[in-house]
Amino acid sequence: MGKRVSLLVLLLVFGCLVAAPAGEVKKYAFIFKSTGNPFGEKLMEGYKTAIEEQGGECILRAPDLPTAEAQIAIIEELIAQRVAAIGLSANDPDALQPVLRKAMRAGIRIVTADSATNAASRDVHINQADPELIGRVQVQAAYEMAKGKGDIAVLSATSQATNQNIWIEWMRKELNNPRYEELRLRKVAYGDDLRDKSTSETEALLKTFPNLKVIIAPTTVGIAAAGKVLTDKDLAGKVFLTGLGLPSEMAEYIQNGVCPWMYLWNPIDLGYLAGYAAVALSNETISGHQNESLVAGHLGEKQVVEASDGGTEIMLGAPFRFDKSNIDEWKSVY
Repeated sequence: MGKRVSLLVLLLVFGCLVAAPAGEVKKYAFIFKSTGNPFGEKLMEGYKTAIEEQGGECILRAPDLPTAEAQIAIIEELIAQRVAAIGLSANDPDALQPVLRKAMRAGIRIVTADSATNAASRDVHINQADPELIGRVQVQAAYEMAKGKGDIAVLSATSQATNQNIWIEWMRKELNNPRYEELRLRKVAYGDDLRDKSTSETEALLKTFPNLKVIIAPTTVGIAAAGKVLTDKDLAGKVFLTGLGLPSEMAEYIQNGVCPWMYLWNPIDLGYLAGYAAVALSNETISGHQNESLVAGHLGEKQVVEASDGGTEIMLGAPFRFDKSNIDEWKSVY
């Protein structure tokens, strides 16, 4: 009798170790590119809101430096914690594949937002807006600011950032139009989404290309750093700035004329949509396949569509223009 009781106790204990308790709160994580990025902080804020609205627990992480190696270490930790899903803004499209495939084999769903992995390393990507439109509209802005001719440059984030590279690819395609024959792209510089490096890269562009007319910075860290450099050097009206920026950080530079206008989407909504996708994937409400529908809280119904890399994505919306007419009402929002 004593042996049977002992065996029963062991079986019960073992069962508790391998099976999650009934009603356990699921954990959902998000990993941004690096710490200290205001865009990333707002994105993770939206993700956390969405997870908690649906009764989940949220874990927010970001490495000190924007490297794939640093994100890999965090993903390994999250696999050990048995999270239900990982949201990710990837520092490299391919280097994360082995660890993300490991996570997926463990039953963890993968959602990318802002910067995607390759299609084999995710269930679905949350796209801010149509990449083609994002790239083309920034060149169109530069053309208008430069009055159709002169030297321009791009100040990007990291050279491996998938979102940046896709936008720059579309910028180059837009520049192939004959209307831009007098607008010359002289260089694509990389500030690595670090304020100090973005500042030094802006200063180097100004020194190397004394006839520079416009800097396009499709990164919130880079555009803010460039705005300060151009303001400090009293270059308003001489060298123009456009790109993708946070209204709260760029209001000063829009108002002083350094950046006549710029574009962005709401990073809070971007993270919020990623949070709803993560929970839906975990609950098997969606699988991440094309033509599925997702009801994403206050954002309403969104569609899963085919992405350009052969995977799938959910589109948040079109880029929004910020200028002197509306910056005051938006600068206190994000």
